[in-house]
Amino acid sequence: MDADITIDDTGLITESLDDDDYESAWVDDGTLPGNRYLDRELSWLAFNTRVLELAEDPQLPLLERVNFLAIFASNLDEFFMVRVAGLKRRIATGIAVPTNIGRSPAEVLSSISARAHELQDRHALAFRELVKPALDDAGIHIETWADLGQDDRDRIDEVFTHQIFPVLMPLAVDPAHPFPYISGLSLNLSVRVRNPKTGKVQFARIKVPSILPRFVKLPDDERGLLRFIPLEDLISNHLGELFPGMEILDHHEFRVTRNEDVEIDEDESENLIQSLERELLRRRFGPPIRLEITEDMDDRTLNLLIRELGVTEQEVYRLPAPLDLGGLFEVFKIDRPSLKYRKHLPTTSTALLPAEPGGESNIFASIKRRDVLVHHPYESFGTSVQAFLEQAAADPSVLAIKQTLYRTSGDSPIVEALIDAAQAGKAVLALVEIKARFDEQANITWARKLEKAGVHVVYGLVGLKTHCKLALVVRQESDGSLTNYSHVGTGNYNPKTSRVYEDLGLFTADPVVGNDLTRLFNELSGYAIEKKFKRLLVAPLHLRKGLIKRIKNETAAALAGRPSGIRIKLNSIVDEQVIDALYRASQAGVSVDLVVRGICGLKPGVPGLSDNIRVRSILGRYLEHSRIFRFENGGEPLTYIGSADMMHRNLDRRVEALVRLTDPEHLSRIDNIFDLAMADSTSSWWLEPDGEWTRHHLADDGTPLPDMQNVTMQIISARRRPVAAR
Repeated sequence: MDADITIDDTGLITESLDDDDYESAWVDDGTLPGNRYLDRELSWLAFNTRVLELAEDPQLPLLERVNFLAIFASNLDEFFMVRVAGLKRRIATGIAVPTNIGRSPAEVLSSISARAHELQDRHALAFRELVKPALDDAGIHIETWADLGQDDRDRIDEVFTHQIFPVLMPLAVDPAHPFPYISGLSLNLSVRVRNPKTGKVQFARIKVPSILPRFVKLPDDERGLLRFIPLEDLISNHLGELFPGMEILDHHEFRVTRNEDVEIDEDESENLIQSLERELLRRRFGPPIRLEITEDMDDRTLNLLIRELGVTEQEVYRLPAPLDLGGLFEVFKIDRPSLKYRKHLPTTSTALLPAEPGGESNIFASIKRRDVLVHHPYESFGTSVQAFLEQAAADPSVLAIKQTLYRTSGDSPIVEALIDAAQAGKAVLALVEIKARFDEQANITWARKLEKAGVHVVYGLVGLKTHCKLALVVRQESDGSLTNYSHVGTGNYNPKTSRVYEDLGLFTADPVVGNDLTRLFNELSGYAIEKKFKRLLVAPLHLRKGLIKRIKNETAAALAGRPSGIRIKLNSIVDEQVIDALYRASQAGVSVDLVVRGICGLKPGVPGLSDNIRVRSILGRYLEHSRIFRFENGGEPLTYIGSADMMHRNLDRRVEALVRLTDPEHLSRIDNIFDLAMADSTSSWWLEPDGEWTRHHLADDGTPLPDMQNVTMQIISARRRPVAAR
């Protein structure tokens, strides 16, 4: 796993956070208990607690535990920048929109603060008491200045003088130098100095440069150890060089988190890109919402920071050094394979292998033979999705390519394939969602590059984010007929995240799906208004209604004594209408299985309400990201995969698409995914009726339970062998 991937895509939460997920048109009809939902914010914090539990687990490879510590920190940063910032804004503006359990923003903010303080303390303790000693035992030492002998200090002095000192910029605070702007997520040193001639005490701030390594490698002392010192610790012990002639009284670390949300008025914006660029610039100056300080900070310095930054005491988090454990991503990069998960090599889907060993793959011939379901990262993104678009760009028989782009990598071969296709004279349409949170600037850059190459770039529908994962290739066959080759996925067209995000994708030449996608792309790029699709469920008009209709069908089947069952796998579920439909299905006797990675607003196992609902959560080396919806349908299962979670934003304010699977083999593979995820013998977390998650990862004899992701890799690798041996 590449730590950069996690950073680029904001860890495990990219698809879980949004500030606009409070509003809903739903109205409670009063027929179900009033306290039937779990608080969505506390449920998210429970998800991040599960991440922390992985960091605390001594049975996991050591550097993977380091990675989970960093992911926890990165996740919490974004939670504050988006969700907590949204609550604060509502309080400040007087918009008293209640949360999903009817609490006021102020009440929720208080609960978040209490829980977040507990978790940050626990996180710091896990690093200091569990992970750091294990790193020491493994010969990886994160030292402090006090740990270093004089020889080490002499050697690191040279590093500081030549590589760090020239980059530093101490900023004084006095009548001629107002309190400096503290950028969000920057690590800083507060310094109090005294002029020995005048006796005057003054305050200064030093920003720890993010361009430098977070942990500075100490010169080799010929013991074969890997040793690092936090950059801020190194700087703080060379303050005399930054303030020559001054007496250093004290110094402390602090870090500020700011509101990083972006708001634009699409209806009044003449140019969406220019408007968004202005808001991105404004994002840097959002109001502070969290102040992290080292536990030794004196009250005088703290009061100065509170006053100048405008934060409350509730927003102050006092923690042991070092702050910003997201910097541990750098430690995770250490090349020690024995301290990481054993590498899994993705295979090529058996359906996409060439007919003869050593032959060339023809992805269009494979798709035309039968639908192809690929499962990333177990099956290669490069030999499936990427190859599909690259072959389309190079194939002279391809006339047109249409694709949605929500998040993609910085050196995207997907975008390059679209550019190659346009330069080859093909008609290319790219729907670029430039409002994808924290990827806005990258998507603006890609949009402009695509436009310059001759690609028709559109930005979707006003007021909606285009979140669906769709690609359509129009190809002229040898007989002159046109065939639509379609791809509908659960994850982004991003080669980097495809290595660590678990996702599904369907390739099909079914003309029904091709016609559905053609009409949907027309709606996204033009003025068409489609009322119905045949093999797709599309938000915001039809997806919620379609799913609830199928839930009600299962409810009716159970009441009539016929076979019934619902199985859903997703990132988050909060939508009240969907949850209530599942409650009523449970009351009717429908067995409901939910596999939820992140937020869950539903209470399972409540007598008389959700007796027949089970909720599991799978976390591990890969980020479980696929969305699957499976309905028994009287013995003829209806199964959908796609881009939508059961959140207000997905169902009301995004363009989402689910596609129905029809191949019996694909339906069987989906059943196997659910069987494995829900099995008591699989390592997972179980949600209790009170909202607590209990980890079940050890057998009765104390041995680890099978890991779903390892088992899946073994199954898919074995599936390839007989084909490769032909």
